[in-house]
Amino acid sequence: MKRPILYVLFAVAILLSALVAKNYFDSPNKIASGPTIGGSFTLVDHNAKAVTDADFKGRNMLIFFGYTYCPDVCPTAMQTISDALDILGDRPDIVPVFVSVDTKRDTPEVLKSYLENFHPSIVGMTGTPEQVVAAAKAYGVYYAIVEGSSGDPDDYLMNHSSITYLMGPDGAFITHFSHGTPPDQMAEKLDRMAK
Repeated sequence: MKRPILYVLFAVAILLSALVAKNYFDSPNKIASGPTIGGSFTLVDHNAKAVTDADFKGRNMLIFFGYTYCPDVCPTAMQTISDALDILGDRPDIVPVFVSVDTKRDTPEVLKSYLENFHPSIVGMTGTPEQVVAAAKAYGVYYAIVEGSSGDPDDYLMNHSSITYLMGPDGAFITHFSHGTPPDQMAEKLDRMAK
């Protein structure tokens, strides 16, 4: 008799945690002591040009961390962002950014070739391992190498977070999009919340 009650209490605790997290991420007035998302970064774009967070001031930044060799999550996220931007139409105030967490393989040239498959406004970024670690830390992004079984040092995947963040023109966090958000819902939320 006690076991079903424990299962129900556990399910309620998970549901309440999810609701609190959703309210935090969707709230424009987050508690000051809560986690900070975003911050300064110095990276290199897909044209091999040095970029910093200051280059995006005055525009909304839609930012996703992934890598070009990703078999499923990253291309799906990039296609969702592309489709959402197509739905929105001309919105130069929104800059989509793809930051690679695979500093070994994702050179600016590789990023440029990869991004040709998606919306033309997407900016690809990479950098030194230290630069990418700092940027990922600022956004609370997790990533780690998963070694392949072939023994080839280039045969690996990357485990990584799959959240897309919307940052305001002042660089402050506005909201997030979970993996699997449909493009029309992303477009509607962007249109409503991008400042």
